[in-house]
Amino acid sequence: MQNKKVLYLTQAAMIAALYVVLTLIANALGLANQAIQLRFSEALTILPFFTPAAIPGLFIGCIISNLMAGGIMLDVIFGSIATLIGAFGTYALRQAAQGKFVRRTLLAIPPVAANTIIVPFVLKYGYGIPTSMLFNAFTVCIGEVLSCGVLGLLLIAVLEKYRNVIFTPQNS
Repeated sequence: MQNKKVLYLTQAAMIAALYVVLTLIANALGLANQAIQLRFSEALTILPFFTPAAIPGLFIGCIISNLMAGGIMLDVIFGSIATLIGAFGTYALRQAAQGKFVRRTLLAIPPVAANTIIVPFVLKYGYGIPTSMLFNAFTVCIGEVLSCGVLGLLLIAVLEKYRNVIFTPQNS
């Protein structure tokens, strides 16, 4: 029982740290500050497929990375809530996504949808970006499809081979 708690906390902390590092790399490369934001860290939103520890890990990682990247409080709060909602949605779809690759594409829908709905409000009312809400939703959606859909599904394909080593407690 104690090993499971330690594993859960360790996985959550590692996912949070990875999220922060990947966000800062994308920021440093200027990929997260364009009309279409490409955040490598958003590929990690598929990790609830493998472990529930990804849910708090992604949420905390998003909070920390938004703070470190100089995001306004509205962005820190609501951007992180969008990530949390997406993580819960991905976790909820884990059983339906077992098996074929086509089913796995379902895992990208919750984070893409949550960010597409929430982030345009942050862009318009938090940062004062003068473009329309529809345009903001479109650009956020494209960035999320690339990050969660393309990169996230590639990540699943890689991690699937090591699922039992990385995400399952080992008896020692």
